[in-house]
Amino acid sequence: SVTKERTEVILQGTSSLDPNDPTAVWEEFEFKCKPGDLKRRPCFISPYHYRLDWLMWFAAFQTYEQNEWIIHLAGKLLAQEEGTLSLLATNPFAGREPP
Repeated sequence: SVTKERTEVILQGTSSLDPNDPTAVWEEFEFKCKPGDLKRRPCFISPYHYRLDWLMWFAAFQTYEQNEWIIHLAGKLLAQEEGTLSLLATNPFAGREPP
């Protein structure tokens, strides 16, 4: 079935030393085919899906406790693990200190 609304999980990081600081700038990790930037052309790869993007879609229907892999994904993004970053379209921290 198709829902009228689509909830999205968005992963962001900040270079701020205090992430609770209201002036902290949060930058989004973009996925290859997951909806994101409205100015980006949609990815069309039918009948296939990028697995991580597909998992993120279903993770939005549940809690992180039901999708523990998201915690591991966030840890790998914090560690700037190359294999994990290769699954994403953009890394806003490329060439900079990790978030």
